[in-house]
Amino acid sequence: MRILGIETSCDETAVCLIEAEGEFGPGFKYEILGNALRSQAKLHAEYGGVFPNLAKREHGKGLVPMLELALHGLTTASTSTAAQGVKALPKILEREPELLEQLVPFLERSGKPDIDAIAVTYGPGLEPALWVGVNFARALSLAWHVPIVAVNHLEGHIVMSMTDMQPRQHSNVLQNVRMSGGLADFEFPILALLISGGNTQLVLSKEPLRYEVVGRTRDDAAGEAFDKVARMMHLPYPGGPHISRLAEEARSEKQESEIKLPRPMLNEDNIDFSFSGLKTAVLRILAGSVPVSDTLKKRLAREFEEAVADVLVGKTLRAAERYGAGTVVTGGGVSANLYIRRRLADSLAEAGAKLLVCQPEFATDNAVMIALAGYFHAQKREYANPDILKATGNLRLGNANAS
Repeated sequence: MRILGIETSCDETAVCLIEAEGEFGPGFKYEILGNALRSQAKLHAEYGGVFPNLAKREHGKGLVPMLELALHGLTTASTSTAAQGVKALPKILEREPELLEQLVPFLERSGKPDIDAIAVTYGPGLEPALWVGVNFARALSLAWHVPIVAVNHLEGHIVMSMTDMQPRQHSNVLQNVRMSGGLADFEFPILALLISGGNTQLVLSKEPLRYEVVGRTRDDAAGEAFDKVARMMHLPYPGGPHISRLAEEARSEKQESEIKLPRPMLNEDNIDFSFSGLKTAVLRILAGSVPVSDTLKKRLAREFEEAVADVLVGKTLRAAERYGAGTVVTGGGVSANLYIRRRLADSLAEAGAKLLVCQPEFATDNAVMIALAGYFHAQKREYANPDILKATGNLRLGNANAS
C-alpha cells in the first residue's frame, strides 16, 4: 500500500510517499520512496517563535514544490481523468489562493501517482497552518479519487519512534533518499514520552494504536521552556539547539557552577510536569547578572538542560514502573537533544527497560511519521470524510480519527 503523507502542523512544510505492507508487528515493512521538507525556522526567527499567519502563507507557497520533489519520477503525463477534479478546487482552496495557483498547473501536467491513500495531520498544532495541509489533502483526494486518513500529529511521533530504519544510500535523509525499515522489537505495554515545543506528555499504550495520556505538563512544554530561556539569553530561534551547544561546551570545558536551578515537581508523587517555575528561576539569575557573560551563559545552559533532563527522566522512570512498561519510546523535537537521549537510555537500562527513539532527523516534525501512522489506519479502512474534515488545533491524543 502506498501512502502520501502531508505535515503542516507548525513551521515545517513536508510531503512524502511511502510503500508499506504487513500488520502492526514483526512482519511490517516500509520503504520511503520520496521525501521532502522545507523548514520555516529562519523566517520566524525575528519573532522569537512561530508566527501562525506567516506559517500558513509559507505552507501555501511550499506544498506543491514539496509534492513535486516527493513524487519526482513517480508521476506520468496527465490524462483527462486525472484532471477531472480540477474544476472543483477553487471552492476547497478559496482561502489558499497561492496554493491553488500552483496546484492546478501541477495537476494538469502530471498524472495521478500510484497511491492508495493520503495521510494528513489534522491536529494538534497551529490551526491556520493545519488548515492548509487539510485543504491540500482534500483537493488531492478529489482530483485523484483517493481516500484521506486524518492523523493525530502526536501519534505520528509515537509510531515513528517505534520503527527502525536503514538508509539505502548516503545523502540528506530528509530529501528524497530511499530508506526502508520495519518495527523495532518491543512488547506492550509501552510508555511514550512526547517532548516538543507544544507538548510534554506521558502516554500509555497497551495495544497498537490505542493511547491513554497518563501525565502532562501543567504549564509550559519542555521545548517551549528551552525556547523562552534561549530568548532570555539572546540566543537565536529555535533556542533548543543553542542551549544544548552551550551546555555541551560547559561540560567539555569542565565548567562547574554554583548555580542550582529547581527540579519542578520531581519529588511529588505524580507523573505530571511543570517547567514555568524553572524558566522564572533562570530569569531571576539573568536579571541579577547584568551584563551576562559568555561563561555565565554556558554554565546556566548546562544547569538548565540538566534540570530539564532530571525531571523528564525521573517522571518517565516513575511512570514506567507504575504501569509495568518495559519499553519507552520518545518523540518530538526535544527528543533530538542528544544529552536527554543519553540520560533516558542510561537510566532506563539501569531500571531494566529500554528506550526506542528514531534518528534525530526524524524526531522533529516530518511527513514520514504521518504516512506511517496513516498506513495502519488505512489498513483498518479508517478514512475521513473530506466534506467534514476539519483542522483541530487542540486535538488530544486518544481521540478517534476524523470520520
